Amino acid sequence: MRKLLIGSLLITEHADPRRDCACIQNEDVTILFFTVNSYTMAEDYAKVLTALGCDVIELCPGFGNEGVARVQQAIGAKIPVGVCRFDTYPEPGMVSPDTYQKH
Repeated sequence: MRKLLIGSLLITEHADPRRDCACIQNEDVTILFFTVNSYTMAEDYAKVLTALGCDVIELCPGFGNEGVARVQQAIGAKIPVGVCRFDTYPEPGMVSPDTYQKH
């Protein structure tokens, strides 16, 4: 069985993906985990993860519908984009991330 390569993006205001990143792996899977601080940065890192050969990209619930769409559009139909979903998110004030992630 081929080892699965997963790209994962977490969005938070003070993220620095050069500092706030991790690689988690075992015999079955490698996860490349990066934090980003805007939808624009997420688009850029999704392109990097695609170029690295990720099989899928997973997004944290801090991505609203617009953010998920922007990431998928940035990489095209090359690989699937999945997201853990909440209708609201605790940061800031239990509203949709689309209301404050406009970069």
